[in-house]
Amino acid sequence: MLDLDSIMSRCPVIPVIVIEQPEHAVPLATALYRGGLTVLEITLRTEHGLGAIRAVRAALPDAIVGAGTVVSREDVVQARDAGSQFLVSPGCTPDLLATAREVGVPLLPGVNTPSEAMLLLEQGLRHLKFFPAEAAGGVAMLKSLSGPLPQLRFCPTGGISPANAAHYLSLPNVLCVGGTWMLEKQLIASADWIGIEALARDAAALTV
Repeated sequence: MLDLDSIMSRCPVIPVIVIEQPEHAVPLATALYRGGLTVLEITLRTEHGLGAIRAVRAALPDAIVGAGTVVSREDVVQARDAGSQFLVSPGCTPDLLATAREVGVPLLPGVNTPSEAMLLLEQGLRHLKFFPAEAAGGVAMLKSLSGPLPQLRFCPTGGISPANAAHYLSLPNVLCVGGTWMLEKQLIASADWIGIEALARDAAALTV
């Protein structure tokens, strides 16, 4: 089974994908993958999320495909059954964590306070999503957390853009960021997969 450290270290940006049209799932994921974004988070925000995970896993066996917006026991089980290799949640509950452990899929839970981070650290989790990143204090907050909690590693998500992504990636406690800027709606609507691939390539090339 993949672990979160290897997943989060694979590329600097994890695209947070919302599938509105099921026929877009595979070509969109393929464009992102060809651009160098080989870890893909497909959210469960629409009815097409689970089907998209299945389709993308089949089409891109070398990609790492996870389910995002996982908020319940049912979400965890269905995401596992669809082939998700990791799970991402905006927050965490004891039941969510227990279910993820039961089914054996790594969970990246969201936090934005020291207390939340410490509660999950007590449970053995050292890889966390910092969400919503910009609204919760951004780079300054993560710098503050690194002092008392240096063992934690984060994927900041929420308000990340090409303008600030490198600032987050420069932090020692940040392994990657999550974002949507390479998923331009107009390009997706017009099936401009070359354009999506170019945006993905720029994101994959981000350095400190």
